[in-house]
Amino acid sequence: MRVNLQRRCVLPILWLAICFNGQASASLGDRQPEFKTCVAACVETNCGPNGLSIPLHRRLLLWTCPSECDYACQHITTTHRLARDPPHLFPILQYHGKWPFHRFLGMQEPASVLFSLCNFLAHLSGLERLKRDIPASYSLRKWYLGFGYMGLLSWAASMLFHTRDFTWTERVDYYAAGGSVMYGLYLAPIRVFRLDRKPATLLRLWTALCASLYTLHLAYLTLVRFDYTYNMLANIIIGVLQNLLWTLFSIRRYRRVGRVWAAWPGLIVAWIVLAMSLELFDFAPWRGMVDAHSLWHLGTVGPTVWWYSFLVKDAREELLGVRLKA
Repeated sequence: MRVNLQRRCVLPILWLAICFNGQASASLGDRQPEFKTCVAACVETNCGPNGLSIPLHRRLLLWTCPSECDYACQHITTTHRLARDPPHLFPILQYHGKWPFHRFLGMQEPASVLFSLCNFLAHLSGLERLKRDIPASYSLRKWYLGFGYMGLLSWAASMLFHTRDFTWTERVDYYAAGGSVMYGLYLAPIRVFRLDRKPATLLRLWTALCASLYTLHLAYLTLVRFDYTYNMLANIIIGVLQNLLWTLFSIRRYRRVGRVWAAWPGLIVAWIVLAMSLELFDFAPWRGMVDAHSLWHLGTVGPTVWWYSFLVKDAREELLGVRLKA
């Protein structure tokens, strides 16, 4: 499960950690005799020295003859199941923990790739706004820019993973998402409690604590065990903490400033929670491409744009207050 500002987790979806952990290892579709027979026959027939010719764009994305057979047999089996009666007894099954998506230009989950790209572009645009509209003299600017760069990294990893699902692309995606959500927790107290104005030792301790927690998290996943349930729970805890901080901050900021934009962080958190809830309604992909997970990615684009607008307005308000006091 991937999380950052756009992908924060909330307590009502705690049970998804257990559900997804089970899905990661096997799916009903994998165990269907029809599917196994299809793959075996396809590999035997087409994967010899003079076998299947794979287009260049798919070979560049590391599609091989066995993986082509696996993909083809997923859709052959699914088509046969949907043709049976009664339909409710033969639903679409998942294979290798995923729905049988229709690929596009070699991409396994094209809708998720597209919507991840939209989030990437939202961060890219937000970074340009920060650089253009917030002066370099503003002390929080460098941390806001860091947030933007972490967002770019996270969504680039998401695009990679949804383009081709390998163990290494999955790990890169999870590690980048974990770094992004950790940075979100790192940033929240800096802005909420203005740690940049506190003694430098306090900020250094907070930085060291967050860096150490993330390093230990990666070390456990890499060197001990890649535990999906643990990874989910860790992201949930970190996400909930920062959500609470930003919600309380928005209330306090609104009371102090008296303007609607000051309450935006709380509203953004609510939007993210609603977008995240799409994961509770998992369904077979519409047109073979658009599923609940991809819609979740789509639902985070708006809050990302909104968030950067808040950062700019908040910085301008502070800078204006400083000038008025001067």
